[in-house]
Amino acid sequence: MADDRLYFRQLLAGRDFAVGDPFATQMVNFAYAIGDRVTGECVLVDPAWNVADLVDVVASDGMHVTGVLATHYHADHVGGSIMGHDIEGVAALLGHVDCPIHVQRDEVPWMERTAGVTAANLVAHDPGDHVLVGAIDISLLHTPGHTPGSQCFLVDGRLVAGDTLFLDGCGRTDLPGSDPAAMAASLGMLHTIPDDVVLYPGHRYSVASSATMGIVKASNFVFQH
Repeated sequence: MADDRLYFRQLLAGRDFAVGDPFATQMVNFAYAIGDRVTGECVLVDPAWNVADLVDVVASDGMHVTGVLATHYHADHVGGSIMGHDIEGVAALLGHVDCPIHVQRDEVPWMERTAGVTAANLVAHDPGDHVLVGAIDISLLHTPGHTPGSQCFLVDGRLVAGDTLFLDGCGRTDLPGSDPAAMAASLGMLHTIPDDVVLYPGHRYSVASSATMGIVKASNFVFQH
């Protein structure tokens, strides 16, 4: 897909949206917008903290939100309660736009329990499924380990990895629903992704905001064994 048709934005909480929110700034979450510039359609990846800001950002680019891709159920990515804070997310977004929320099937019960949405709001996917946004094809990669239904998104040489893989390290495996063995298997699968694909993580835990998989494989300790 030609880059001039693909719409892709990486947005940092506390800088590009939810400005002035100290907790959002501390958590350094990334949200993403992926879409088709020709049709004006886009999906938001992990909209949280201030969803109106995200809707406004894409609108300023001439885009409109037609769906959500959720990497996993944790509150800092899709809304809910964490560390005594209530974070708005996908439930609040549905008040702005009526759109489907795409999740891996294993994540459905967790989303229902924590994110303030019901199964009627969710589209449950199986490993290997694709989501089309206009003419933009997004591959859904089931990468359990951090949570049962964690997923990454592969689109036009870009891997949006949520909390499965960071530039340095990977997601925690000591939380409810985590599984270290599943994480090891998921990392093994991600290791097969071509070196020239660019990794876009769920948090800015490194100085850089993205890096090629070749660089990540060579520098990230989780790939050293």
